[in-house]
Formats: sequence, C-alpha cells, structure tokens
Amino acid sequence: VVLTPVLSRQRYRTLVGEIRRVPLADGSMAAINTDTALDVRFQKAERAVTLDRGEAWFQVAKDRARPFVVAAGDIRVQAVGTAFSVRRKAAGAEVRVTEGVVEVWSDKGAGGRRRRVVAGEQVFVSDQAGASSPVKRPLEMDRALSWRDGQIVLDGDTIAAAAAEFNRYNSRKIVIVDPDLEGRTVVGWFRTNEPESFAEAVGVAHGAGVKVSDDVIMLGGVE
Repeated sequence: VVLTPVLSRQRYRTLVGEIRRVPLADGSMAAINTDTALDVRFQKAERAVTLDRGEAWFQVAKDRARPFVVAAGDIRVQAVGTAFSVRRKAAGAEVRVTEGVVEVWSDKGAGGRRRRVVAGEQVFVSDQAGASSPVKRPLEMDRALSWRDGQIVLDGDTIAAAAAEFNRYNSRKIVIVDPDLEGRTVVGWFRTNEPESFAEAVGVAHGAGVKVSDDVIMLGGVE
C-alpha cells in the first residue's frame, strides 16, 4: 500500500447565514455559502475538495500538474485554472462555470462519462444519471451567485421559491400561511439577512398580511 502524503489540509464550516471568503494553500480562493461543510486536502498529484453539504465558489490557481477536483457526494468537478461554483443537492449537484472550463461526471451514474462545461454555462449533475446538457443563462447565473455579495436577487421567482432561499440564510424562517401566495411571482433585490424586508415587500405587492415573531415570519392569512 502506497500512502500519498497530504501537503495541506483545511476544514471549513459555515453557520446558517454566514458567508466566508478564504484563501487556500495553493493560492486559490473559496467563497463559502451559508451552512456549508468543506474539506480541502492538497497532495502532490491532486488538489482535492470534498463538499459535504452546501455551496461554494472557487477561483482556482493554475497548476497543470495538480488538477483541482471537487467531490460532492458521487459528483466530481475537475478544473486546472478556472472559476466555478458547486451546490450540493439531494440527488446531485448544480455546477456553474464563471471562467474557463471544467469537466463534470458522476462516479455512480452514466458510467462515469465526463462532460465539459465552459464559462457562462451551468449544469445539473445527477448522482444516478450523470450530467444533463449544459445551458447558458448569464443573467440567471449572475443572480444565482449574488450570494457572494450577501444578496438575493429575484426576477420573477415564485414567492415559495424565494422564501425557501431566504430560509437557507436565516434561523427565523418564513412560513407561507396562504397557499395562494406560493405561486405568485416577485421581483426585487434584498440582503440575505433581511427576510423581514422581503416579507414586507410581498405584503405590499400582493396585499398579504405579515406577522413577525422571534423565530418565524408568517406571510399571508394574518389579520
């Protein structure tokens, strides 16, 4: 058995609502989103990152001798020098490439077949089925990565989806009491840590009641 020495190991954990930017030992940089668990191990032949949960964006320092590989469950994302994000989901991972090219695949699904994803493209990689076809939606990508600046940008999102996004960042959860509100849409720019502002905006735009307590924000159906 040949043991490969680990040159550097770093573990990062963010709390709910916490967003961090950290330098890595190879000169790369990671932006780590809310409620994320990340394990970084750099060896002579490979730079390995394990995303146990959550989401992170990586600006990867070029080193052709040591590929940069992110593992999220059965999903693998490999780059040499590029920038991309990975968000772990229940059945796979979302990958967004902001610079350069990455290769994505599933160790379990599609026989491990690799797919190239280039700058401006995003793709969902299923644990079981492998990668879907990459799509290029630059405005959607910018919005999806606005968390790096502590922002949530909504442009026609349903109120239900927007509330779920705010709940990722806050211990005080938004609960939609009126089911009729869930499918309505909302547009706006908000801070990730200001769910009350979002609820109040929905209340004004859709005539919904808002009730705020210590641990919950009730939206709709409130007298």
